[in-house]
Amino acid sequence: MTPARTEIADRLAAIGYIADRDLATALWLMEFLKRPLLLEGAAGVGKTEVAKALATVHDAELIRLQCYEGLDQQAALYEWNYQRQLLAIKAREGAGEDADAIEEHIFSERYLLERPLLAAIRRDRAPVLLIDEIDRADEEFEAFLLELLSDFQVSIPELGTISARAIPRVVLTSNGTRELSDALRRRCLYHYVDFPDIGREARIILARLPAIDVQLCQQIAEMVAAIRKEDLRKVPGVAETLDWAATLAGLGVHDLRQESEVLYDTLICLLKTHEDRVRLSPEVLARLLGKVA
Repeated sequence: MTPARTEIADRLAAIGYIADRDLATALWLMEFLKRPLLLEGAAGVGKTEVAKALATVHDAELIRLQCYEGLDQQAALYEWNYQRQLLAIKAREGAGEDADAIEEHIFSERYLLERPLLAAIRRDRAPVLLIDEIDRADEEFEAFLLELLSDFQVSIPELGTISARAIPRVVLTSNGTRELSDALRRRCLYHYVDFPDIGREARIILARLPAIDVQLCQQIAEMVAAIRKEDLRKVPGVAETLDWAATLAGLGVHDLRQESEVLYDTLICLLKTHEDRVRLSPEVLARLLGKVA
């Protein structure tokens, strides 16, 4: 890797996020080009953690917009504090003010409630803006985002156009539940986040649980990789791996091959549906355990 990419990877590793070469490159380009970064991949691969780690590395505020079906501009951008506006209207009407003066007063920043998108462009110091699970929002909201991602400005009818004081570092995530528009993709850099390979997952475990036995760490990474290849309804993510590793270490396990009963009992850390628990029977677990070094 180039020195710049290596520096990013090292700084992320120092706070416990182990980035591969491609992700380090994407983050370097994001910083260099001042472009949003779209991270796509299955649930549980660590997309959201990228934004959290980026905020920590840059000592920046993390502003998160969690997307959902039906999300609209008002919930994402701004709202007016209607209760305070009504109180102000009554008070000023009682004082004899005319309608124009009252309107100018109540539609001022004093009554503006910032939501994540507006907050992100009004900070004096660049925050990290996480637009999480953009694929859950509808196409109309996606189209609304284009102005923000292109020019880092938004329009509020009562106040006019508001431009960013500092360009935020924008991370969008998608689980691929629907296809995103070409217009949105064109405005972003793109990186596909996959489940880590065995070596990188072992490094992730060690980074988060530095006191864990190294052999156990390697065995856990190998076992999780084998489990992910089974026909499961919900493949365990990195967070589940870390929970399982912490549990096994806390129980004093040093060698998975000698603790098959404990392994089976603690699979509740990895498997989150009844169907998957049934599929991963003690017999299947024994077969997978035979592949662990």
